[in-house]
Amino acid sequence: MTSRSSRIGACLLLLCFLLSTTAFAEGRKAAVAIPEPLAAAIARDILRRGGNAIDAAVATAFALAVTLPDAGNIGGGGFMTTYFEGSSEFLDYRETAPASATRDMYLDADGTASTNQSLVGHRAAGVPGTVAGMAEAHARYGRLPWASLVQPAVALARDGIDPEHWFIEAIRESEPDYAGATNFAAYYGRAKEGERFVQTELADTLERIAKEGASDFYEGETAQLLVAEMRAGGGEISAEDLKAYEPVWRKPLRRAWRGYEIVSAPLPSSGGFAIIQYLLMRDLLSKDFSGLELNSAQYVHLKAELEKRIFADRARYLGDPEFIDFDLSKLLTPEYIQRRTASVSRSAPSATEDVKPGLDGLHTTHFSILDFEGNAVSNTYTLNTGFGSGVVVRGAGFLLNNEMDDFAIAPGIPNYYGVVGDEANAIAPGKRMLSSMSPTILLKDGMPVMVLGAMGGSTIFTTVYQTISNLVDFGLNAKQALAATRVHHQLLPENLISYSPTTPLDAAVISELRERGYRVEPHGWEYGNVQLIWLSPTGDLQAASDPRFSGVSEVLLEDP
Repeated sequence: MTSRSSRIGACLLLLCFLLSTTAFAEGRKAAVAIPEPLAAAIARDILRRGGNAIDAAVATAFALAVTLPDAGNIGGGGFMTTYFEGSSEFLDYRETAPASATRDMYLDADGTASTNQSLVGHRAAGVPGTVAGMAEAHARYGRLPWASLVQPAVALARDGIDPEHWFIEAIRESEPDYAGATNFAAYYGRAKEGERFVQTELADTLERIAKEGASDFYEGETAQLLVAEMRAGGGEISAEDLKAYEPVWRKPLRRAWRGYEIVSAPLPSSGGFAIIQYLLMRDLLSKDFSGLELNSAQYVHLKAELEKRIFADRARYLGDPEFIDFDLSKLLTPEYIQRRTASVSRSAPSATEDVKPGLDGLHTTHFSILDFEGNAVSNTYTLNTGFGSGVVVRGAGFLLNNEMDDFAIAPGIPNYYGVVGDEANAIAPGKRMLSSMSPTILLKDGMPVMVLGAMGGSTIFTTVYQTISNLVDFGLNAKQALAATRVHHQLLPENLISYSPTTPLDAAVISELRERGYRVEPHGWEYGNVQLIWLSPTGDLQAASDPRFSGVSEVLLEDP
């Protein structure tokens, strides 16, 4: 751990650098981009009270567990990419498989995959990591007292929130999925528009966490309630699983690109690899992309060709680095990138069966924070699908994830998001399931200039690199970059290109793509919900929340 004196010294050096830049010449600035207004107000208040980016991130994460329960959580897990005191780190607080988990636990007696068991109910839950992750980040970098960061969430749960229409609509849409299988309706079915929604059990749990820290969740009263819930519903998580859980600091993936340094998620996320591989392949095809309009038919086709290859590699090679012997850098060498792009078809879709791994012979939430000292947090965490497993821990009031579905429950069997996997992502006790979460920071001259991430399962990293491209290749500002139509392709289903339902592709583009052999359809749900902070090349600090959703973004000027 960094000593207090060295940390103070680093802060002073960083402060001097910021004050010397034109971007901050008129006064130090901070920025937040958060997917829900009440949580955004809490983050803003923490920064105004002298908290740093980590403090604001911790407070935001706990607040979203109250106000955005389909994705914000304490019963799930996630990833955090940080820039703090001049260095970048990556915190992995992804869920793990319980010790009793087995490779074939979701296969029937005849070997048929029973995907519903990995999605709904007690057996779908992995060991949660969010509380441990927030505690670990705060222990290393936090400035304000822990309890003061959790208390705003306690107040929201105890005093209640006024549910907006989307909140009620999300609950009503999910209730049939859990009917007769979980206690979801007993807790969330009572939420109504125009009535205060109070979560007393959750408030009590958060109060214990505020007072006792993460130890309550993993060894205290909350742990006991969670284990009792598992026993009552035939779940797998034990007291020993909770006690053994630990978040892990990992080296982020880093790569120089066009004068920037990309800092993104390493394994067990596939996101960082995918973002870097896409941007490097795209540069090798720069002549083919040159002059193409954003989301023109040829642009979308070339993008889909690259995505085919990225998803083929993802399915074959990637998993928890503690369980597989694989050097991810092999997928990012100049020679390999050259070889992958050489087979790209310039006019028609490559045959899916011909796109092999190259080395052989919906509900997540993200927030971005930049503090007044130039520290940055890009955090993505999740329950997996909306409201996770649908299981609420009785007496504790929080939802459990269904992240076990992110494992390859059998080779070639698609998960909820249609993504297939292989042995590298097979279930094993204590293993972390592969993810697409992609909290990313871009540095310029050693300082953060872009902080972003997204939600949406397998669409996460395709959304992130489209946003980067919109800003850098097409010169859009932050709001324009997020408002642009998004397109997605992931190898399987074969030749399917989907687009943002609320911002569709041009009809002529859809027609041309279909003539080339693609199926072109609106995506099954609105995806992305990008939260972006962007210091433009002209020194203009911008913050933007995805206009398709109800997030809040703001640039703050430090009080004199």
